Amino acid sequence: MSSWAQGAALLVTAAGLVAAPVAYRMVGDARRALAVLLDFLTAAGLVRLSGDLSWNGVLTAAAVIALRHLITFGLTPSRSGTAPEVRPGVR
Repeated sequence: MSSWAQGAALLVTAAGLVAAPVAYRMVGDARRALAVLLDFLTAAGLVRLSGDLSWNGVLTAAAVIALRHLITFGLTPSRSGTAPEVRPGVR
């Protein structure tokens, strides 16, 4: 891997480690803060992939992105117990 990609990936990872607690402090929701961290880690993985393009790296990046979506989907609250939306004047 090239040194610029490794440095950029490290910088993006560090930014994610700083942004996640800031997001938690601002929003107060741990799920959203974790989603911010996972987005930064995904971006860092894609930057690393740009420096070392191989099928093994592509498959690893695809697996990380799929895992990120599964984790984020698993953390979202279920809407099954909510009442349907009622619009005034619509029958």
